[in-house]
Amino acid sequence: MDTPDQLSLRRYGTAPGSHSHDHFQILFGLSGALELEVEGRGVRVATGGGYVISPGDRHDFESAGGSLCLVLDSAHPGWALCSSPLRTTTLPADTRPLAHYLASALQQGLPLAQTHGPALLLEAWLADSAPHAPLPRYARQRAIDWTALQQWAAQQWHRELTVADLGAQVHLSPSQFAARCREDQGLSAMAWLRSQRLAQARLLRGTGMAVAEVARRTGYRSPSALTAALRRAEHR
Repeated sequence: MDTPDQLSLRRYGTAPGSHSHDHFQILFGLSGALELEVEGRGVRVATGGGYVISPGDRHDFESAGGSLCLVLDSAHPGWALCSSPLRTTTLPADTRPLAHYLASALQQGLPLAQTHGPALLLEAWLADSAPHAPLPRYARQRAIDWTALQQWAAQQWHRELTVADLGAQVHLSPSQFAARCREDQGLSAMAWLRSQRLAQARLLRGTGMAVAEVARRTGYRSPSALTAALRRAEHR
């Protein structure tokens, strides 16, 4: 498979015939009911249900009344922890609203759904159904686009940003974001944020903009606070 992790919305009706994949295929039932036969086992994925088809499992499907599913094709081995031979699988509580949100985001063409959705689905499923299992590196270490985060922060200096705000922007908890910031940037989250604000202030001052206006644009309490920050940076 060219793309190891790919989300899609699929409507199911009459079966095209038995087949298998060399990757996991995870079904999240959004509406209707999908009847599957997986390696001779009958499986029903109804609204709010889900099922993990393992690599190599031959399966076919049919939905007499039509069924809509969010489908994740993934090569990540973490999904092996979520697979089950049960006939019926109810999605973990935190996974159901997430699946509906991602389905809506896909319909709207929102890019973060495809970028972060697979990791979030695995993380949510594991957290509920296998709470003591260690999270796969895939879930712990999804990439942070630091450039995009810098650009976002540069538009937020009019308010007091927190670690929670930064984490939410990249779909991480405050503690997860703080750990990743130290790992990726070598700084605490707030030190990284201060460095970004100061860098923008320096850039604006370099254009000849008045100190008072730079302070206003970059969120410093006063022109003197900005001047003091610039002086401290010069003497480091």
